[in-house]
Amino acid sequence: MFNNKSILITGGTGSFGKRFVSYLLKNYQPQKLIIYSRDELKQFEMQQVFDAPCMRYFIGDVRDKERMISAMRDVDFVIHAAALKQVPAAEYNPNECIKTNINGAQNVIDAAIAANVSRVIALSTDKAANPVNLYGATKLASDKLFVAANNMSGAKGPRFSVVRYGNVVGSRGSVVPFYRSLMEQGKSNLPVTHAEMTRFWITLDEGVEFVVKNFHRMQGGEIFVPKIPSVAILDLVESMSGTREHEIVGIRPGEKLHEVMVPEEMAHHSLEFDDHYVITPAIVFFEKNIDFKCNKLGETGKPVEDKFEYHSGTNPHFLSVEELRKLDSTTD
Repeated sequence: MFNNKSILITGGTGSFGKRFVSYLLKNYQPQKLIIYSRDELKQFEMQQVFDAPCMRYFIGDVRDKERMISAMRDVDFVIHAAALKQVPAAEYNPNECIKTNINGAQNVIDAAIAANVSRVIALSTDKAANPVNLYGATKLASDKLFVAANNMSGAKGPRFSVVRYGNVVGSRGSVVPFYRSLMEQGKSNLPVTHAEMTRFWITLDEGVEFVVKNFHRMQGGEIFVPKIPSVAILDLVESMSGTREHEIVGIRPGEKLHEVMVPEEMAHHSLEFDDHYVITPAIVFFEKNIDFKCNKLGETGKPVEDKFEYHSGTNPHFLSVEELRKLDSTTD
């Protein structure tokens, strides 16, 4: 799908963008692979690693629609990964989060339609399901914008879908590198916000492969949710430090005890496939007869049960301490 095509990644200097670029360069021969981001230092550092002839680096902000339109000229596929993601920072700087995560999302949509790209996938988060913090609320709004964009683009315009998943192991700002740093400093009791906290867990490689596969699956308007394990915070502490000793520091502003990826309220719009769920659009599109039960790869899904909820605390699959150790040993 990506051979001889042009792909643009917003926020491309982040953890996902770098791993996605590595995957594409290894498995495909893209015509152009465009990194769109606002930090010239991070772009310079990324250029030292990824300097293939197809690579392009655009300085720009998703808040700047005109720049986005210029960057998307002749682009086939877009991955929208740019966002302000720190939960406490969003609580203290709400308008800045709104400008990037909501207004920026609309700019990506408008630019994609103006440039007549083929397909767009926006990266979302479990925090967008039943949000209790501003970051989650902005990502829910972004998800809604990308789903509704399929109406704006019409029958022959770009198709837009969303990928929603949980905590990414080892990504910038996640708890694993934070704990590693503390242990390197000699700290024995790792900080824990709440002893009963759980999270969905996915590796960067799994996230990248899920996004790539959904470019093949998508019809437009789906929210794709992978079936992934959960992690109990004290199991994570034990897997890294060898003991469950910890220091309770309290839940941060806007933080949840557990996360949800498919809310119960969306069960009647949700389908279960072998390795993922799909939340189908609540609105009718340009094409009234889209059968979301059968995707573009020919995979078939079935409606979930009434009152179904995909919840990190009740997830049937939890990683054990030993599984976490093995995962940690293979994660950058």
